[in-house]
Amino acid sequence: MKAAIVGIAGPTLSAEEKTLFRAFPPAGIILFRRNIANPVQLSLLMADLRRVLPKNAVFMVDQEGGRVARLRPPHWRDHPPARTLGHLFDRTPRAALRAAWLTGALLGSDCLQAGFTATTAPVLDLSIPGAHDVIGDRALAEDPNIIARLARAVAAGIAGAGVQPVGKHAPGHGRARVDSHLALPRVEANELDADILPFARNADLPWMMTAHIVYPAFDPILPATLSARVIGGIVRGRIGFKGVLVTDDLAMKALSGEPVDLALRALDAGCDIALYCSGELAPTQALLKASPAVSEATSIRLETARAWAARRRLSFDPAVLAAERDRLCA
Repeated sequence: MKAAIVGIAGPTLSAEEKTLFRAFPPAGIILFRRNIANPVQLSLLMADLRRVLPKNAVFMVDQEGGRVARLRPPHWRDHPPARTLGHLFDRTPRAALRAAWLTGALLGSDCLQAGFTATTAPVLDLSIPGAHDVIGDRALAEDPNIIARLARAVAAGIAGAGVQPVGKHAPGHGRARVDSHLALPRVEANELDADILPFARNADLPWMMTAHIVYPAFDPILPATLSARVIGGIVRGRIGFKGVLVTDDLAMKALSGEPVDLALRALDAGCDIALYCSGELAPTQALLKASPAVSEATSIRLETARAWAARRRLSFDPAVLAAERDRLCA
């Protein structure tokens, strides 16, 4: 099993993709709106994927709620942006923490019913006035202590549905003044304790995702995803994260170079899993062929992540939870 999670091109699995995944099986798959039309189509696609992927492959979806939602109405629930929970916290902290858990549980329930085992939420980045709005209302709050508390509640809800949450984007994307999908941000601040705090307070999450950002205070040259200094010294060190560390999408324009080379550099820097989401066959094929197998340490982290979510799974009625959340967020 290769140390990579990859995307696919469309709503069905092509013959070429099936052949590739059988020959060079990835650690998992990530799906986007281009892959999801309705529950019946998605169920058939998931069945196809399960037939060609390894038994314990990760089925990941980029589902935060708000504007980052791949499972959308009318077939799936609409979820508020994270900032809604922060605004509620300003008025009624106890209600906000409950609404955060409910939102996580409902997100997780939608994902689980659709066949996913992991979702890339919660966002642990700060809301920074004047920063690029690529984070914007995806951030829970400006205060890192509030973010830490609300994110923990969201993650607990996701886990309550039996799904693995992925905290992002370590060590913090909130200060970026450009969109890392389009260009490489540099965060020039010398003091980043506030940015790191929500990650450190949630260091026991099973997964975290890196940021494609240069932080000169940590590494003057390399973005976090490719920097052993940031991954080893900050993410594993100051933050204390011991779980599965996945890159942000290596197809984003913040990083220059061939995806296969970026994947190898990210893995060499200390990431566990390279994430490549474009669904383009040729670069995906090159990346999977060249990527190393999942290491023993990563295998242990992946199994720990599965067990972490399994232990926390609860039995609940999503309709009842949705009604409660609607009342709290009204």
